[in-house]
Amino acid sequence: MNTANKFTLARIILVPLFLLFIYLDAIPYNYFWAALIFIVASITDLIDGHIARKNKIVTNFGKFLDPIADKILVISALICFIDLNFAHSVSVIIVITREFIVSGIRLLSLSVGGVAVSANWWGKVKTVLQMIGIIAVLIAYEFGKTVLSNGTFTELVAKVSNIYMWALAVYTLVSGMTYVIQNKEIIFKDM
Repeated sequence: MNTANKFTLARIILVPLFLLFIYLDAIPYNYFWAALIFIVASITDLIDGHIARKNKIVTNFGKFLDPIADKILVISALICFIDLNFAHSVSVIIVITREFIVSGIRLLSLSVGGVAVSANWWGKVKTVLQMIGIIAVLIAYEFGKTVLSNGTFTELVAKVSNIYMWALAVYTLVSGMTYVIQNKEIIFKDM
């Protein structure tokens, strides 16, 4: 297994640790630690792609696992956000639905044409916006909870987070539509 793929696997392995910290309020600064783990996991996404391109070791395994690792990380956080009232379930369902559709397009493209569909610009921006939003919410909430000890601030963070997650859901929907449009010949070939 090459180094890039090891970083991708590390992203998946960090998810249970992230979940541990986000749910254990008994751990001091648990949201801060969850955010830090999420940051490290997010950075592995940059590192694995950089290593793969620099060393020209882009593999089918990497093309397959990298987007799955991103989805596991982000969707795990978003489902936690539903529990924490940082996101509405419908906004998260929109994100998950888009991920299933894009994954389906990738599978169809491989089976029909033998071509792996890579992430487009819309998809990459979507992932970055999701990761930044998740990190910002966790840090802001921890700041309000421990530094300010202010319930009003933490309620504001939750409200702003919900608005941001709805905006992300809309962007995610548009991002998914770009994949459908770009691959319409494959999707609608046999209609």
